Amino acid sequence: MTPESPFRCFVARPDAAVRLYCFPHAGGAASAYHRLARGLPEWIEVRAVQYPGRQDRYDDPAPASVEALAEEAVRALDTPFDRPTAFLGHSMGAVVAFEAARRLRPRFPSPLTALFVSACKAPAERVPRGLGFGEDEVRAWLGGLGGEGARALEAHPELWQLAYPVVSGDLRIIEGYRYVAGAPLTCPLVAIGGEDDASVPPGDLALWKDYAVGGAEVHTVAGGHFYFDEELGPLASVITGTLDQLVRHKP
Repeated sequence: MTPESPFRCFVARPDAAVRLYCFPHAGGAASAYHRLARGLPEWIEVRAVQYPGRQDRYDDPAPASVEALAEEAVRALDTPFDRPTAFLGHSMGAVVAFEAARRLRPRFPSPLTALFVSACKAPAERVPRGLGFGEDEVRAWLGGLGGEGARALEAHPELWQLAYPVVSGDLRIIEGYRYVAGAPLTCPLVAIGGEDDASVPPGDLALWKDYAVGGAEVHTVAGGHFYFDEELGPLASVITGTLDQLVRHKP
């Protein structure tokens, strides 16, 4: 990874059998995957995407669109991959990961080992919600989703002043996203969500079946939109079990 790379590696595992690239949620940063990087087994290395306009990329121009985020990630990838490689995206990050996977497909035959999409409606199901972008509206929206990040922002007003422009900017680009129909992905697709997530009911996860030639494997776990804040184990188990079957015990 070059200094200009958007990827951050919290736990370097150069001999890992699999590399997992993780895409954050709206308002999120690469650090959202710090716990996951440490919680997965030694044979999986996590590299988290740092979107522009936050943390160590605070001075970089804010992203213009979901597609721009996907294209930046693809440009920075070392391809063809030197080992089995998977993508994971949570909420908005799932759409970015999906669009990045689509951009890989025309260039390399089935380059991804798997795409994991977490707490996210299928692309064609995303319609404008009429969400306002003022501070009160954005704060209410975050509070409704819950999670450690929302609680920290509520408790520390100074953090909110830093976070608000990032969160509202991300909400603008995900609200502006429009799916363009295309060929389904050829890699396995796994959808994961919290059973109490009112924003993405379990039935909506099943609609990801139309976006991969093999359909989608769906996992519903305990919790809400940020189910892994409460308990990392279920997400880590799905990732580990899937990649173990696809890579280490491949028929």
